[in-house]
Amino acid sequence: MDEIGGEADWVLNPQKYLQDSEGHFVLKKDGTPKKKGGRPKGSKSRGYNFHSATKAKIAARKAVRTKEKKIERTKAKLSNYRESLSNSKTTLNKLDNKGSSRVVTEDNIKKLPTQLKKEVKENILFVPNEGPQTEFLASAEKDVLYGGAAGGGKSYAMLVDPLRFCHRSAHRALILRRTMPELRELIDKSRELYPKAFPGTKFREVEKVWNFPSGAKIEFGFLERDADVYRYQGQSYSWIGFDEITHLPTEFGWNYLSSRLRTIDSEITPYLRCTANPGGVGAHWVKKRYVDPNPPNSTFKGGDGLTRKFIPARLDDNPYLAKDGRYEEMLKALPPVQRRQLLEGNWDITEGAAFTEFDVDSHVITPFAIPIGWERIKGIDYGYASESACVWGTVDSSDGTLIIYRELYRKNLTGVDLGEMLTQMELEDPFSVQGVLDTSAWARTGTTGPTVGEALQKSGHKLRRADKNRIQGKIQIHEYLKLQQSGRPRLQIFNSCPNLIRELQSIPLDKKNPEDVNTHAPDHAYDALRYLIMSRPKINDPLSQLRFMRMEQAYTPSDVEFGY
Repeated sequence: MDEIGGEADWVLNPQKYLQDSEGHFVLKKDGTPKKKGGRPKGSKSRGYNFHSATKAKIAARKAVRTKEKKIERTKAKLSNYRESLSNSKTTLNKLDNKGSSRVVTEDNIKKLPTQLKKEVKENILFVPNEGPQTEFLASAEKDVLYGGAAGGGKSYAMLVDPLRFCHRSAHRALILRRTMPELRELIDKSRELYPKAFPGTKFREVEKVWNFPSGAKIEFGFLERDADVYRYQGQSYSWIGFDEITHLPTEFGWNYLSSRLRTIDSEITPYLRCTANPGGVGAHWVKKRYVDPNPPNSTFKGGDGLTRKFIPARLDDNPYLAKDGRYEEMLKALPPVQRRQLLEGNWDITEGAAFTEFDVDSHVITPFAIPIGWERIKGIDYGYASESACVWGTVDSSDGTLIIYRELYRKNLTGVDLGEMLTQMELEDPFSVQGVLDTSAWARTGTTGPTVGEALQKSGHKLRRADKNRIQGKIQIHEYLKLQQSGRPRLQIFNSCPNLIRELQSIPLDKKNPEDVNTHAPDHAYDALRYLIMSRPKINDPLSQLRFMRMEQAYTPSDVEFGY
């Protein structure tokens, strides 16, 4: 009997013993109460009763696995520490002045230990803004334009980029502006940057040259006139940059300087770099060289064999100017043309342009198959030493929209040459395309042979004299550029007509006569369009066109002079 202090245990702890429904103890054979079975609550459940030796083996294996996992984690930590040490050494070596470009990226800094990261960031002189500025500085193309909206950080990037090779003794860089006074701001900024980037760097004020400890040089120069390029005759540069290149009237100087681009150091890659805002006297050739050939941020090869890229800039790319909004508000207050250039970075509009309403998004379309029943007509402006231009138009029978679907733009063509070329280009048209021709092409110049107009007629082209009223012609083009109630303009141009598009974008007003365009600017495709529109192209119904096509086989001009 289990007793505690003289009392039976089932008396003191009745809950430990089995009882029936009436509360009586369930008795064993010896007459004592039977204890409750099972394990105490919270203990391990009953299971297979392993032999003690087997349990010891299982415990030993578990201990081994635990140690192996711990070793693996330790090895991984060690590997990370080694990688971090390697990255830290690489970054610190880059920041050292010996044998390095001293250029570190944001990724380099992110890989540093926390304590070292803080110390390094305190010594970083320049971190490019994410986006275009970073892409410009990382570009591998030989010739790059970084251009667009004002305030995108272009000028500062122009100062930073030539530093990439300043640890090489053979490096020679040239930074240009249009005039020497315009260089002052760049030089002042370089005084803040260059000596800190490369301690020991000295500036020679008279020559406007930075001398680096390695022997590298960065020179500041100007190119006000084409003749100024000969200041750099006989010089060699491994890097040439032009800040605000649209201030350069022609591309002569830039092409000449590109011939100065060479180096004897195989570790240095020669580069041409330029920045610009849309607009300026040289916007036309800059746009033609960098913007028009290919979509932005894509690499292409120019006619000179150099790989090129255009990187557009936006105000939002510069967080320091875009943050408070004051600079943006100032740009919004500018006149419409300048606002679109400097705020939006729009290259399709030129300051002083005659047709500011011309918009590529609205007026330029993708070519499509022209229905056979649509009226077709052509306008021709003839020149020999200058370009001969012909534009073909068709009229959309649904709403009267004039669509220019083809162009010819060539110089040094005789009347016979032009006639043959027009014939070849019209082979795909379902019927002969009548047209209008510049009146000067009908004039005799003392020769006994046929005029250009007569030569074209002899080639089978039905032409009449164009209406050359310049003022009314310009007014009519303005009318055609207006948007209709449907949102569609009355004039649209296939994107396969680049010369007409370019002239409508850039042709300036005549300063002496604002009612007309400047005739000294390229205007041949414009004149051809003006002649075509002044011919008042009409809409013929499809049945009339079919009747016209049947008559063509037996065609005989009723008017020998005009052709039809």
